[in-house]
Amino acid sequence: MLVSLNWLKDYVDIDGITPEELAEKVTKSGIEVDSVEYVAEKSTNVVIGYVESCEKHPNADKLNLCQVDVGEEKLQIICGAPNVRQGQKVAVAKPGAVLPGNFKIKKAKLRGVESNGMICSLQELGFDEKHIPKEYAEGIYVFPEDTPVGESVASYLNSNDAILEFDLTPNRADCLNMLGVAYEVGALLDKPVSLPSEKVKTISEKASDYISIKVEDEKLNPYYGAFIIKDVEIKPSPLWMQNYLLAAGVRPINNVVDITNYVLMEYGQPLHAFDYDKLNSKEIVVRPAKQAEKIVTLDDVERTLTSENLVITNGKEPIALAGVMGGANTEVSSETKTILLEAAYFDSISIRKTVKATGLRSEASTRYEKGIDPNRVKHAGLRACHLLEAYAGGKVLEGVVEADVLDRSEKVVEMDTATINNRLGTDIASDEIAKILERLQFNFEQQGEHFKVFAPTRRGDITIFEDMLEEVARIFGYDNLPYTLPTGTAQAGGLTKRQHLRRAVKNYLEGVGLSETRTYSLTSESLINKLISPEIESLNPEPISLAMPMSEDHKFLRLSILPELLKTVSYNLARNQSNIAYYELGSIFITEEKELTKQPNEQLRLSGVLSGKWLEHLWQQENKKVDFYVVKGIVEGLFDHLELELSIQQAQLPDMHPGRTAGLLVDGESIGFIGQLHPALEKELDLKETYVFDINLEKVLEVHRYEPTYTAIPRYPSITRDIAFILDDQINAGDVQATIEEVGAPLVKQVHIFDLYKGENLPKGKKSVAYSLLYQDPERTLVDEEVEESYQKVIAAVNEKFKSYLRS
Repeated sequence: MLVSLNWLKDYVDIDGITPEELAEKVTKSGIEVDSVEYVAEKSTNVVIGYVESCEKHPNADKLNLCQVDVGEEKLQIICGAPNVRQGQKVAVAKPGAVLPGNFKIKKAKLRGVESNGMICSLQELGFDEKHIPKEYAEGIYVFPEDTPVGESVASYLNSNDAILEFDLTPNRADCLNMLGVAYEVGALLDKPVSLPSEKVKTISEKASDYISIKVEDEKLNPYYGAFIIKDVEIKPSPLWMQNYLLAAGVRPINNVVDITNYVLMEYGQPLHAFDYDKLNSKEIVVRPAKQAEKIVTLDDVERTLTSENLVITNGKEPIALAGVMGGANTEVSSETKTILLEAAYFDSISIRKTVKATGLRSEASTRYEKGIDPNRVKHAGLRACHLLEAYAGGKVLEGVVEADVLDRSEKVVEMDTATINNRLGTDIASDEIAKILERLQFNFEQQGEHFKVFAPTRRGDITIFEDMLEEVARIFGYDNLPYTLPTGTAQAGGLTKRQHLRRAVKNYLEGVGLSETRTYSLTSESLINKLISPEIESLNPEPISLAMPMSEDHKFLRLSILPELLKTVSYNLARNQSNIAYYELGSIFITEEKELTKQPNEQLRLSGVLSGKWLEHLWQQENKKVDFYVVKGIVEGLFDHLELELSIQQAQLPDMHPGRTAGLLVDGESIGFIGQLHPALEKELDLKETYVFDINLEKVLEVHRYEPTYTAIPRYPSITRDIAFILDDQINAGDVQATIEEVGAPLVKQVHIFDLYKGENLPKGKKSVAYSLLYQDPERTLVDEEVEESYQKVIAAVNEKFKSYLRS
């Protein structure tokens, strides 16, 4: 909301306070003022002049020699503006004047002819483009004919105005108009509010002889009032009104339209003027639109309506979209003589649906959507009639033709001094609370410390005690509320087990080179059942759909983090970011109910995606692409970091590569999977070769030990032995590794697989797997004999169990 302080002065006395001071007071009361902006930079000695004559400069084709009356004297001024003419009233900077930018006006000679001053454009007077009428965007500004000569231009151009930009919260719709702002500022400064005149002198003809009103749905339109004004003269609105509208961000059009806009900004009540003669009817019917009914709105766009749109009709066809925009078929034009003025109260939900469907959002629809004051609807119409009578020469017909079932009752809120002080920690006296209510101009009844407050209808945000408590605190002053420092003993906070685990996981993953991402918890119908972990799939979960999704792409609560994570990868690949290593810690949402009656189970999961190159050293000409073993190594390293035993088993899962996928198990229970995406899914999502992992962190939390552990640094040397077995293809290398660890204990401390070979010199269906065994005893130095004895036991046990033999 843009608030012109010159306009505000019409209702409340704000002299003696600077715009910046007022902005600070308003902000401290709870309405943030984003900025204070001046309409124009300061100028001095600029007055209104009358161009008595305008002739071509004798020595220049594009200059004019003007004789200008500035009241006390006549000045000869040379002007190069293309629109300067004899008989105009213009802004004249006299010799000695100072314009914005410290530009001083002096007597000068131009092409041999003396010039005493300067005829100014609004740009030269320091006006911003948004405060300049469209017709004067180029050239000098021309005042109306009745503007007095010799007067300072400041008050006539509103150049001495300052504009405060209010950043209103949705509940403070009462300040979307100048009167609402006046009540607010009046309360803050303890000043009375002067209301504008609504006095109308009507003629003997009755409005009811010209029009009748019928409302088909009184819930959507509880009040509709029609005023008839005859013999209007369409012309420019008065200069002061144009200035106020420009300050409020509204472009002036003509006196009739400007008056409706002016009252809209003044009262917060939208009005609409119809050309009565174009109605071709003596009735107004307000009804829901018929399905596929059409209307051409004032922006000359044909719009197809639905039954959710409320329309104003002449009994036959729509002439306006209720509360949003008028129709082109009844538009006020320069030939208009009789006006039907609409002042109505429309249901905010109906207006919002129309705005959403049509994309038409206006100052009027914004106010209808947020809620208007029911007690101002008719008063706003009377105010507009007063102005039309004064500035359009209109003759107002007697009476208002109306359909009225509007509830104008005030909300009643009860409060008492003790409860207010208890909540605020204050010691405010009852008399002071009463004074605050008087400053707010709220009617109330007081019995000792008890108050019954009648919240005015302009304050639709006040319905309960807490609302009134806030009003008391605001006007009392937030700065005046007492404050205390905490007392007693304090204890430093600590991390929960869950937080410790999350940090440990994140530190590890980021340490090995993965970047954290955050994706939507919502996904589409096409992705909701993809890449679900086996232990989740076994629960037969039901996808949870939102009742009112913002889009089809974000309709379901996710059952897996991976689908949205893969969309992020696809997005980055499309922008030439080919080396991807992402992880995400987040929740999935599980329920077995087809119709949700309770909160779904929220499970913490860890997912990751890798694609492209994992390692690249250009200088050494070394690079390694991401493969299954890179991802497997990352996951195994994570569980080693958490000191948990992890089992990995070959698996086949939907949407995963049938030969490059494995399940993850802890204590024999499935907790997730790793592997490569199925090539068909990679193609569908525009991905290259991509590997993923998905882990149930809830299970990890359950089995993770939080006791600190310590392993002594070995004091004695270790011995390494390598061994290669020829195994059948179907034997898992991990099973052989587990046997070696079991048989070699306690001397064998680590077993690593370092080579796999298939092909030439090996029988068909066979493979060679090489293992490195680390022998060590923390208490003594091992001798060759005992290492050899353990080594032979390992060989014998593996050969016997797996029918293998050593590779020569």
